[in-house]
Amino acid sequence: MTYIIIAFGLLTLIAGLVIMINSEIIFGILRNNLEKPSLQVIAVAVRLVIGVLLVQHAGASRFPLIIEIIGWLSIAAAITFGVMGRQRFLKLMHWALSLLKPYARVGGIFATLFGGFIVYAFV
Repeated sequence: MTYIIIAFGLLTLIAGLVIMINSEIIFGILRNNLEKPSLQVIAVAVRLVIGVLLVQHAGASRFPLIIEIIGWLSIAAAITFGVMGRQRFLKLMHWALSLLKPYARVGGIFATLFGGFIVYAFV
């Protein structure tokens, strides 16, 4: 199961690099799929699965306490996204996309570092 966590870390790292190079690729995908309910379902499901895996396998990492905290935060985010309702989720996504555009490269740096940290913690 740690391979799934490592794959998530690698995908996050790659997404961060893509955002740094050309943020419109990722933000365009989000904007194009924003009205589809599947985006919220995917946001909840990915956070829930990754969160549970991080909590369960934190002991196998180099930083068990930090990984467990990240896992619980991910589970909390999944629950929040799940109960907030469709309209609030859409408002949040519109707000986040408008706010992130000027800071896309900084966000890409953080995503790259976070993905790299997850990979490093489990390799």
